[in-house]
Amino acid sequence: MKLFIASDIHGSSYYCEKLMERYKEERPDEVLLLGDILYHGPRNDLPDRYDPKAVIAMLNDIADKILCVCGNCDCDVDQMVLDFPILSDYSFLYINGVTIYATHGHIYNQNKPMPGLRGILLCGHTHVPAIEEYENFVYLNPGSVSIPKKDSKHSYMVFEDGLFQWKDVLNGEVYQEYDAR
Repeated sequence: MKLFIASDIHGSSYYCEKLMERYKEERPDEVLLLGDILYHGPRNDLPDRYDPKAVIAMLNDIADKILCVCGNCDCDVDQMVLDFPILSDYSFLYINGVTIYATHGHIYNQNKPMPGLRGILLCGHTHVPAIEEYENFVYLNPGSVSIPKKDSKHSYMVFEDGLFQWKDVLNGEVYQEYDAR
């Protein structure tokens, strides 16, 4: 099973187009979006080519492949235009022996983990790629597709055969890995 993971598109049609190019190259089985899909939020500058309607069209084209959790910038109105569920605060996945707790990061995160958490805690929200090991879990963050922070790359992740890879949205090059096996 190949999982394509992205977070924090924030309505950027430019970076969503780049993400869709990587999606076509990667040919994943499923897509996991970690929230903040359409709106840029009051704390962020407008991302390149801010066009939520174009992002809606691109994502709805692959709606049957998408699992999504709700970000702090997502709302009921967004759900009305997207053809896949987006309003769940978290999701659990069990893939090839790896337990993944997926959430945006504004409610549950490495500093306030879900009760009973054991495995991988996968969050977006901070716009900063991360690997942090804790006693009962490992916190992973793919960074942001459109508004990276702390001099990080515009990025996404791929999870396959127990290996998480962080990749540059612009060229698909791997720049970081974590082996969860």
